[in-house]
Amino acid sequence: MKIFVTGATGFTGSRVVPLLLKNGYEVRCLYRASSDRSTLSDPKIEWAQGDLSDTQNLTIAMQGTDALVNIASLGFGHADSIIRAAKDAGIKRALFISTTAIFTQLNAKSKKVRVAAELAIETSGLKYTILRPTMIYGSPRDRNMWRLIRFIRFSPIIPVFGDGESLQQPIYVDDVAQAVMSCVSNDKTIDKSYNIAGKHPLTYNDVIDTIARQMNKRVWKLHVPSKPVVAMLSLFERVRIPFPIKAEQVLRLNENKDFSFTEAQKDFGFSPLAFEEGIENELYNLA
Repeated sequence: MKIFVTGATGFTGSRVVPLLLKNGYEVRCLYRASSDRSTLSDPKIEWAQGDLSDTQNLTIAMQGTDALVNIASLGFGHADSIIRAAKDAGIKRALFISTTAIFTQLNAKSKKVRVAAELAIETSGLKYTILRPTMIYGSPRDRNMWRLIRFIRFSPIIPVFGDGESLQQPIYVDDVAQAVMSCVSNDKTIDKSYNIAGKHPLTYNDVIDTIARQMNKRVWKLHVPSKPVVAMLSLFERVRIPFPIKAEQVLRLNENKDFSFTEAQKDFGFSPLAFEEGIENELYNLA
């Protein structure tokens, strides 16, 4: 089977592609001229240059492949183009990475786009599977835990916006890659959507303590009321003053993000790492 992969050069894609190759699949990866392909040096990879917004060229790039694994974000409005190209190229089986962020109670800008994308996939006529991971971590390429690791490395005082008691359930990147691998040729997963997450939920306070403990660092958490922080960050955003974090991120930090993965466990044997194990792997790989 030859699989067409979008988002191959990204954080998650660069873990999925080698796993597909290792398990005997042929792989053709979409890339842009500006893409950094250095993380995927296997000569068995077939490359096709293109853009998700160009349906005609995307169709040509997909020709001759049997299945689609779409790891590229669904939050930029390209779902219709990707679906149309896949169908025009004769692809029938497709797996899409979405996100549990579609369940946020916040009025996030990308939520409407992602929800519409999932609806388009579900009504496309493709034999689809949708995987919705929680926050993905696992290397310096992740945008969340690596920042926290760096902060803990250099500062004994960690600001926490809010009480830090909202639940998180981050998922290790290799567990996401294995979930993709487990679903591609599994007919049980056709026309289904799955939430996938780390083994156990934990609070943000627990996240900090776990990382600090594994780094042998002593830290103090400085809890700051979230409302004035959100107001200040919102003002910065309105007047376009750049800042490392956004108001929406602080609001999300104070929203429970724990998810059951029972259906994934039942249908394709999903068995993720606990956060302590995943963060240990991340820190070990950085050593």
